[in-house]
Amino acid sequence: MSEKKKEPSVWQGFKTFLMRGNVVDLAVAVVIGAAFTNIVNSVVKGLINPLVGAIGTQNLDSYSSCLSDSCSGDKGIQLMWGSVLGAALSFVITAAVVYFLMVLPMSKYLARQEAQRKAKEGTHEVIEITELEVLKEIRDALVAQRGNGHREP
Repeated sequence: MSEKKKEPSVWQGFKTFLMRGNVVDLAVAVVIGAAFTNIVNSVVKGLINPLVGAIGTQNLDSYSSCLSDSCSGDKGIQLMWGSVLGAALSFVITAAVVYFLMVLPMSKYLARQEAQRKAKEGTHEVIEITELEVLKEIRDALVAQRGNGHREP
């Protein structure tokens, strides 16, 4: 006779999925990413575009190339490389902001915590080694005393 295993319900599976740490981390990342979008857009509009504007135009979307003889109206194939450049700059700025304001400080903090933990463990090990050494010395002294004829009757 074979027993049927009770399969978890869809609701149980969904609850398990939501309770995983990765889902919560992902939700936090999405919210923080959305908040950084405004910062990045402001940096691009307020700093990057004026710097590019000093060389050419402030609107990166206006940079394009035409693959055919004429790109007037709907005719011709136009490559909008300025838009790609703008998106790439936004990505690099976003990555830099996330790295320098979040990842790097958190890495330093975690490294500092790990160093403190190891230092605490190291002091315990030194105490244990010192106690062990003292016990060995006591043992050796007792053995030496017994060897010199100081045995108890």
